[in-house]
Amino acid sequence: MFRGFYTAASGMLAQQRRTEMLTNNLANMNTPGFKADESSLRAFPELLLSRLDGQQPIANRKLPQPMASLVGGLNTGVYVQDIAPLFHQGDLQQTELSTDIALVDLNIPTTNEGSPSTVLFTVEGPNGGVQYTRNGNFTLDGAGYLTMANGQYVLSADGNRIQLTNDEFIVDNDGWINQNGATVARLGVAYAENPLLLAKRDNGTYELDNGTLPSAYDNENIAFQTKQGYIERSNVDPQKAMTELLTAYRSFEANQKVLQAYDRSMDKAVNEVGRL
Repeated sequence: MFRGFYTAASGMLAQQRRTEMLTNNLANMNTPGFKADESSLRAFPELLLSRLDGQQPIANRKLPQPMASLVGGLNTGVYVQDIAPLFHQGDLQQTELSTDIALVDLNIPTTNEGSPSTVLFTVEGPNGGVQYTRNGNFTLDGAGYLTMANGQYVLSADGNRIQLTNDEFIVDNDGWINQNGATVARLGVAYAENPLLLAKRDNGTYELDNGTLPSAYDNENIAFQTKQGYIERSNVDPQKAMTELLTAYRSFEANQKVLQAYDRSMDKAVNEVGRL
């Protein structure tokens, strides 16, 4: 009986985590460069149940051995094994702002597991390290540095901050920034062969736990462009997310009904059967 409690409760917890993930995806549907999260559920190991019924004599022994007949398998619940972002290219939206820059994937290989690799802008982390993002909705701060909306500095290919005199500058398809007829810097773009190794941080940024990603400009096997005046929209599919959200809600309610049924059965076993 108690196994049923644990099985239903694990299903409710798994669907609650999926609901939180899908709700976050929908909330960031209009966030530039946001990558939708996807979860994978996995079942706990099954139990093989047997029933003792009758006895079987054992040769050269006085005591008989209980006979066991197979009942079948019992599932012990599910859990959310992993939540990982999907790094598929989002749609481009034209803004005509010089500080908005989008990365366009032209020829990006896939990993051995079939998930796509990706290229990302390099930005300065809050603690001085290097972080990565697909959100090209940049701006200029009071000192003329190119930054994200939250104030994180955008880094050049050399790992330095990019300072401009005003917002009248040009970014070509190869990431070179030109202003007043002179080359200022080249946008830092990193290549993540396996993006699943990146840890998600705040404000649409990612970070590698150990080391840094290599430059995307040095890899001849990939092709991409930087497009000024555009931003990459979120790759969240609202119809799919809403369908999965309703499915998660109903699965949660179904497990809740099972849990309530077990609770009523236990109530009768304790308060009614126990009296007899």
